[in-house]
Amino acid sequence: MTDVRWKFDTVVIHGAQAPGEWKSATLAPIYQTASHRFDTAEELSDVFAGKKAGFIYQRLRNPTNEVLEKRMCMLTGGIDAVVTGSGMAAINNALLAICQAGDEIVSGNSLFMSTFLLFNNVLKKLGITVKLVESGDLGAWKAAVTPRTKALFVETIGNPKMDVPNIRELADLAHANRAPLIVDNTLATPYLFLPIDHGADILAYSTTKYLNGHGSAVGGVVIDAGRFDWPEEKYPDFRLFKERKGKLAYIDKVWREIHINFGTTQSPFQSYLTLIGLDTLAVRMERHMSNANRVAEFLDRHPRVKWVNFPGLPKSPAHETAKTQFRGKGYGALLTFGLENEKACFDLIRNVKLVYHLANLGDCKTLVIHPWSSQYISFTEESRLANGITPDLLRVSVGIEAIEDILEDFDQALRAI
Repeated sequence: MTDVRWKFDTVVIHGAQAPGEWKSATLAPIYQTASHRFDTAEELSDVFAGKKAGFIYQRLRNPTNEVLEKRMCMLTGGIDAVVTGSGMAAINNALLAICQAGDEIVSGNSLFMSTFLLFNNVLKKLGITVKLVESGDLGAWKAAVTPRTKALFVETIGNPKMDVPNIRELADLAHANRAPLIVDNTLATPYLFLPIDHGADILAYSTTKYLNGHGSAVGGVVIDAGRFDWPEEKYPDFRLFKERKGKLAYIDKVWREIHINFGTTQSPFQSYLTLIGLDTLAVRMERHMSNANRVAEFLDRHPRVKWVNFPGLPKSPAHETAKTQFRGKGYGALLTFGLENEKACFDLIRNVKLVYHLANLGDCKTLVIHPWSSQYISFTEESRLANGITPDLLRVSVGIEAIEDILEDFDQALRAI
């Protein structure tokens, strides 16, 4: 078992390692099996009843996935977790375990594209209302909360608005209204920010991004801090889960009620790839964020660039909150910048030689995309603008290549427009 006194950079490598149980292997084995054998009917009955730990069927739990769940808890301060097939599955599961028809969620309006669609289209069809407010406007959050509010939801760093809400203030507001705060901490990662230390109750991550870091596996995870008490008068359907699991009630409900029945299972091979990626999270994030600072400063000075949005720039509206809230290691590795028009954005994408053009972020490679014409193309113009998407905007996920090569590639691409 991992010594809890180890620092983050050590836990990210050694957390939940068990070579003694893995025939001395130092990488978690891939338990690629649909189901697991039991010697007696009594033993299987006890596992189904939750009286005994064990693995039954891959859609329920898997030993490789469990290693990733345990390590993520150790890195974030959570007490239990469920890995899922994607980051969107994690967000969906986190909310559906809490809400039902007639309930409300209050969310920051700075949201990843698919999260926005989930909130505005899918949950709406299920009778769940999501109220979107300006992420950094505490007054707007307070005005939106009602007795029907079952959860508050926010992204640590908004994608693509690059805003940074005050998590402690939102946690206090949520708890004053007897609701949990759910934080999508994908862009910050636990290396930069620990939302549970600032009062958050539930975390959601897309492990596809920085946690994996290599663009090799899609996945997600829901993590519970174990502190929210789920008052029965507001959350009556938690009673049986609290009786069975106590502080582990929330993840038990996510697992039994949503994860199993929606089939949001993570492949053990995907978890294996993510665990390999996690080994280098600390050193990768140092380089990601150092490079991002340099790229933002370079673009901010470039004569072809109209504007740059990055929390690390002192002129950013998010800078002071990020500087106070994050752990003094950086400001993330995602930024946006603007050119003269959409044609100029297309020209830059055509001109880059090192930088990849694709719809992902958090890869060790530097990536660029024009969201207006790609990810958000199905949105109305009004919705795109409300989400901070403009025709002149390019989003860059800064990688870990040599900074000189990244800057030279952007410079030659800009000059060639």
